[in-house]
Amino acid sequence: MNDFTILVANGAFASSVALTLDILSTAAVIAQRQGTAVPRWEICGVDTDCVTLGHGMQIAVQPLTTRFDDRSCWIIPGIGVADALTLEHRLKQADIALLIPALLSHVQSGGDVAASCSGVFVLQAAKLLAGHCVTTSWWLAPLLRQWAPECQVDADRMVIIDPPLITAGAALGHSDLMLHLLRSRFSPALADAVARALLIDGRQLQSPFMVPAMMAQGNELIAQLTAHIEDSLPATISVSALASSFGLSERTLSRHVHKATGYSPLRLIQRVQANKARELLANSKYSIDTIAEHVGYKDATSLRRLMKKMLNATPRQLR
Repeated sequence: MNDFTILVANGAFASSVALTLDILSTAAVIAQRQGTAVPRWEICGVDTDCVTLGHGMQIAVQPLTTRFDDRSCWIIPGIGVADALTLEHRLKQADIALLIPALLSHVQSGGDVAASCSGVFVLQAAKLLAGHCVTTSWWLAPLLRQWAPECQVDADRMVIIDPPLITAGAALGHSDLMLHLLRSRFSPALADAVARALLIDGRQLQSPFMVPAMMAQGNELIAQLTAHIEDSLPATISVSALASSFGLSERTLSRHVHKATGYSPLRLIQRVQANKARELLANSKYSIDTIAEHVGYKDATSLRRLMKKMLNATPRQLR
């Protein structure tokens, strides 16, 4: 009996598929050397024996079958999309349509399903998200909130476990998902050994990587707000002044910003300040006090609080 079933859709992120196989293969080698249980898996596609991944790479697969006694965790890597329109079209294609009833059957039989990045939208298409807390790639989170209002989307977290679902963030966050699965289904020692062997840093948050304009998925107002906030630096613009600059009430501004990004206007302002500070830390030799002044904070202590809140890191860690 397999421990994992890897579901590979047409056009899937090749990196996520490769990460899955490399992590499991490494775990198998380490487990054999340690004399402990060895992970077993199979790679499956829907009604095919070969799947073309992103960038034209191909992988041999077994046709997916459903069994009532299958207790393997089904794993769905990102399905390789760049925007909402592409994602909507992709979810209507034949392989996804055939996968949905199989997912429902697996869950109804007591099986677990894990997905990362855009793969979480396959769970949404299967109507498996209702009542659950999930994550996805941070730039897709506003879209998932819009499409699946019946679930709670927490884009800050890298991995969320809400049985029978395990969800993870952006495409390379798939490594964090795989380490969690090894940790929960085998042992923390095995997961830690794999992480050390492959030099995978443990990450719990996506928030350090978020860019508001990308989260807005082409929303012109958010792009303009972000540019206006950044252009106003080193002055810190208030929420009321920001709303006034665009001829909006604070309530209307809040509604637009939250719908597009999941943020409040104040958090949007702080996000722009934090991202600008990170850019200056990486690309300048300014002192931390000087960078604080550049982004509208009076001293390094205030900047450290901002960075810890928004990026889960200190300025020194980002330099």
